[in-house]
Formats: sequence, structure tokens, C-alpha cells
Amino acid sequence: MAARKRQPAKVKTVADEDYSKLDQYAIELHEFFKSLRRAGFNNDNALWLLSAKDSFPDWLQKAPTAADVRKHLEDEEEDD
Repeated sequence: MAARKRQPAKVKTVADEDYSKLDQYAIELHEFFKSLRRAGFNNDNALWLLSAKDSFPDWLQKAPTAADVRKHLEDEEEDD
């Protein structure tokens, strides 16, 4: 019997590496939520921890300011 060839590992690529602060914040919140779920928290407790700003890990960025959000919206309007 011939040995099977190993398939190279699939690599996920990111389509757009130019994320706004709002995008980065949303991604980090989502990753934090998924980590809490993997750790065994139910949905309610994980969402409660997400709403408790004091429970955030050090690596999580602070929420973007209103000016950051407006800037991102203005950039999208210019693309249209």
C-alpha cells in the first residue's frame, strides 16, 4: 500500500488588512466572546462579562471614540 501524501495545511487569509479602530474593536469583542464560550460560560454569562468593562483582558483595546466612528463612515462614503 502506498503512503498517502500529506495535504498542506490550509491557511486563512484576510481579505482586507486595513481595519478601522471600530472593526478591530468588534473583532476583539467577538474573539473574547468565543473564548468565554470555549471556557464553558453560557451565552448569558459571556454577554454579561462583555458588558462589564472592568472584566476585559489587557489585550483588548478600548472602544473607539465617536470621532473614530465618524471618520470611518466618511471614508466609506468617499468610496461610493
